Amino acid sequence: MRELRDLDIRSPRDLTHRQRLLVVYAAGLVSIVLAFTFAYAYGMQTLEDRPRSVYRAFNFVIETMTTTGYGADSPWDTPVMNVVVATMQISGVVIGFITLRVLVIPLFERTPLNLDDRLTIKNDHVVVAEYQRDTEVLLDELEALDVDYVLVESDETEAMRLSDDGYQAINGDPEDREDLDRATIERASLLITDAGESTASVVLTALEANDDLRVLSFTASTRRKAALAEIGVDRSVAPHALIGRRLAEKATTPVTVEPRAGESPVAIREILVRRDSPLHGVEVRDSPLAAHPDLTLVAGWFDGELRMPPSPSDRLTPNTVLVVAGPSNEIDELTGEVSGVRARKATAHSRILVAGAGEGGTAAVDAFPDDVDVTTIDDSEGAKPDVVGDVTEPETLRAAGIDEATALVVTVDDDATALLTVAMARSLSDDVEILARVTDAEKASPAFRAGADYVLSVQRVCARLAAAEVHGERVMDPVSQIRLVRADATAFTGESLADARGRPDRGWTVVGLTRDGTVYTDERTTIETGDEVFVAGSDETIQDFEREVDRS
Repeated sequence: MRELRDLDIRSPRDLTHRQRLLVVYAAGLVSIVLAFTFAYAYGMQTLEDRPRSVYRAFNFVIETMTTTGYGADSPWDTPVMNVVVATMQISGVVIGFITLRVLVIPLFERTPLNLDDRLTIKNDHVVVAEYQRDTEVLLDELEALDVDYVLVESDETEAMRLSDDGYQAINGDPEDREDLDRATIERASLLITDAGESTASVVLTALEANDDLRVLSFTASTRRKAALAEIGVDRSVAPHALIGRRLAEKATTPVTVEPRAGESPVAIREILVRRDSPLHGVEVRDSPLAAHPDLTLVAGWFDGELRMPPSPSDRLTPNTVLVVAGPSNEIDELTGEVSGVRARKATAHSRILVAGAGEGGTAAVDAFPDDVDVTTIDDSEGAKPDVVGDVTEPETLRAAGIDEATALVVTVDDDATALLTVAMARSLSDDVEILARVTDAEKASPAFRAGADYVLSVQRVCARLAAAEVHGERVMDPVSQIRLVRADATAFTGESLADARGRPDRGWTVVGLTRDGTVYTDERTTIETGDEVFVAGSDETIQDFEREVDRS
C-alpha cells in the first residue's frame, strides 16, 4: 500500500481532485466561521449595545452552526471556558460524522468511486493504454524518473487496485475518445500502448485528439511494424524478438586485441555482479574498479543495454556485466577479493544452442554472425528447428550438442520451462554460458539460482525502454560491436593515462599503452613519444577516434 505518497505534497499541482476539494472546503469553513464571529461581535456592540468578546462571539457561532443549543449554563464569561465548550461541541459533531461514514453510509452507499478524482493535474505527461505486462514494473519506472502519467485500464478491478495502491490509474476503454479525454490526452506528450489487436484503434483515436503525440507501441510480432508505422506509431517494439537479439549480441560481442611478438597481452574480461555481491547497489564511481589504477572499465551491460563506457552514476545491480581491461592477474585478484562476482574471458562464442524457435529464438539466430555455429531446439516441427524435442530433457540437449556448446540461449515462452531448461543444462555442463529470457521480472533471481549467467526479463526491459523513450533516449537498438584497437599515441604525448581516460563523453576510452614490448595500464603512467595506445569503443566511436587522431 502506498498511502504515504499522498502526504508528500510539494505544490498544488500534486493534489488530486479530491484533495483540492478538501482544501477548498476547509478554507471555506474557516473563513465562514471567522466572518460570522466578527460580524456577530460587531453587531452585538453597535446594534444591540450588548458588547461581546471575540471568544463569546466565536462560541455563539459554533453553537449556532452545529445546532447543539446553548444549555442552562450559557453564556460563559471566561475565554478559556468558551473555548472548552466550543471544542466539546465540535468534537460531538465530528464523532457524529465519523459514525455516519464508518457505520451508516457504507450500508446504503451504492455510488462507485470515481478514480478520476484521484488524478493530479496533468500536462506534457504520458498516457499508458492497456499495458499487458506487469503494469506496476512500468509505473514504478516512470515514478522513479518523476514522470507524470495516466494509466487507462479497461479492467475495473485492476484499475481500482492500482489506484488504491497510489498509482495514477483510471478505468476506461482506450478506444473511446471520451475515456482518453479523461486522461487529458490532448495535453499528453507520449502514448504507450500494448493493446494487442486493438492497438490500431487506440492509436488512431489518440492521434485524432492530439496530432503531436509521440507513440510507442509494443507488439507481438516484428511483422506488424510496417502497418503500425503507417498509422502513426513512431516506434514499435516486439519484446520477445528484441530480447532475443540482445541475448545474441551479448553472447557474440567480442573484445580482443592481438599482442605482437614478445608483447604482454591486454586481458579483456567480463565481471558478472551476483545478488550476494557487495557491489550490489553501488554506483560505478564508488566501486573498486573506479579506483583501481591498473584496470579500465570499458563497458557495461545494464538490463540488456550496452553502455560504453558506463556513467559514474550508473548503479550496479544483479545481472550487471562489466567489461574490464587490464593485466590478467589484477582482474583475477579483484574478483577474488570481491565476493559475489565472476569473471570470464570476454570472447565471442563459436558454438551456440538456442532453446526455443519462436519469435525470440528466430531473432537471436538472425543476429548471430555468419561464422557462428548455431543449433536450434524446439518441440514443434512447425518451427523447423535443427533438433525437435523437449528442451527440459537431457536427451534433447545432448542430441543438440550441449557437451561441445560454448553458450546456450534460452528463449522458450514459459518461465517455468525456462527455469527447468537452465537447471538441466547446468547439470549437464559446467562450462557452457547460459543466457536466458524470462517474462516475469521476479523470475530473474530464480533463473540465476538455477544456473543462468545472464538473464533478461521482458517486463523489466520493456519498462526501461518505455521510461527511456519518455526522455527521447536511444536505447535497446542493436549495438555496434565492441572494438579494441592499437593506435599511435602522439596525440596523447605528455598526458597520463588517467588524463587520457578522463573523457567518458567521447564514447571511447584509452585502456593502456605499449612501450618496448611492455604493456602499461597504471593510470599514473605518462604517455611518451613512440608509444602506442590501446583504445576501446564501438565501431562508430572508434571511427570518431581515428578521425580525431588523423586531424591532430
